[in-house]
Amino acid sequence: MKSREVNLSDRVWKLASVIFVFSIAVAMTQTIWAVHLEKLLGSASKVGFVNAFLMFVAFLSYFAMIPIIERNDKAKLFSLSVFILASCYFLFYFAKNIYLFILIAIILTISGSLRITSFGILVRDNSPIKRVSRSEGLIYSFMNSAWIIGPLIASFILIKFSENTVFLISSFVAILTVLLFISFRFKDKDGKKRTDNDIRKNFLGFFKDKDRIISYCLGVGVTTWWTLIYLYIPLFIIKSGLPQQWVGYFLFATAIPLVLLEYHFSKLAGKKGFRKMFNIGYFFVAIISLICFFIPNIYIILSLLVIASFGMAIVEPNTEAYFFDILKGKEEYRYYGPYNTTVHIGLIIGSALGAIILLFLPFKFLFILYSALMFIFFTLSFKTKRIIEENR
Repeated sequence: MKSREVNLSDRVWKLASVIFVFSIAVAMTQTIWAVHLEKLLGSASKVGFVNAFLMFVAFLSYFAMIPIIERNDKAKLFSLSVFILASCYFLFYFAKNIYLFILIAIILTISGSLRITSFGILVRDNSPIKRVSRSEGLIYSFMNSAWIIGPLIASFILIKFSENTVFLISSFVAILTVLLFISFRFKDKDGKKRTDNDIRKNFLGFFKDKDRIISYCLGVGVTTWWTLIYLYIPLFIIKSGLPQQWVGYFLFATAIPLVLLEYHFSKLAGKKGFRKMFNIGYFFVAIISLICFFIPNIYIILSLLVIASFGMAIVEPNTEAYFFDILKGKEEYRYYGPYNTTVHIGLIIGSALGAIILLFLPFKFLFILYSALMFIFFTLSFKTKRIIEENR
C-alpha cells in the first residue's frame, strides 16, 4: 500500500494510527463484554436486553448531541470523549454491582456519540473529495488490524489474570490514544455558526430523504451482523464447553479478512460503484448464516463465520463512504451524528431479536434470524444510487 499512490493526505494516515491504538482498547473490552455481563446478570437473554437498552440510550444521544457537534471543535470533542471512555474502563475495574456497572455503561454510551461523530467528520474533512471511499477503507483496515491484536491480548490477560484486569489495561491504552492524538495537533475546520437545536426537527429532517434512509438501513445491516459475532457467538462458545480463550481466538480470526480486504474493496467501490459491493456482500453473508443453521459441529460453524467476514469486508468500509457521497454542502455536520445511530439501531435489532429467539428456541435458530435479516439488507441494496467517485 503506497501512500502517495492512493493520494491520501498525511492527516488521514495520522487519524488511521490514532484509531488503531484506540481500537485495541475497545477490542480488548469487547472480547470479554458479553461473558462478563452474563456473569453479572445470569442469562444470555438478559445480556441481549441490557445491550439493547444501552443502544437505545445511544440512539437518543446522537440526536441530542447535534448542537454540540456543530458548535464545537471536533478534535477537542474527540479527545474529551476518549478520556471519558478511559475513565469508564478504569471504573469498570472496581464495579462489582450490576447497577453501578450499567450506570457507568450509560455514561460510556453517551460519550460514544461524541467520539464516533467527531472522528468521522475529521476523517471526511481531511480526505480528498474523490478519495473518501479510500480514506474510509484505510481507516477500517487500521481499525480491524487492532481487532486482530486486541482479542489476543485479552486472551493472554485472561489466562494470567482476570476479566477486570482487561478493563484496567484498556483504560491505559485509551489514555495513550489521547496523548497520541494531541501530539498530532489536529484543528477543526469551521463548523456551522447556526446550530440545529430541535431534536424532533433533526430527526424528521434526516429521514425525509429517501437516499439517506436507504444509506441508513445499509449501515444498520453491518452492525446487526456484528451483534451476532461479538455478543452471541462468545456466549455460544462458552456454552459449547470451550475455554474462554477461544472467544479471543475466534474474534482474532474474524478480523483477518477485514484487514486484508477492506481497503481493496473500498478502492474497487470508488471505481465500480457502491451498489455491486452491497449486493455481493450482503448476499454472501446471508447464505453463510443459513448454512450454519444446518451444521452441528461448533468448529465448522466458527470457521464459516470467519469466512462470512469476507462478505462484511465488501460492505463495511463502503456504507459510510456512500453516505458522505450523497450529502450536500455542510449536511455532514447536521446529519453525520444521526447517521451513526446505525451502529446502535443495528445492535438494538440484533440484541433484542436475538434475546427474544433465545427465550423460546435453541441457539441455532439465531442463524436463521440473521440470515433473514441479511437477505432484507441485500434486497434494499438494489435501491442505492449509482455513484462512482472517480467519475465525479
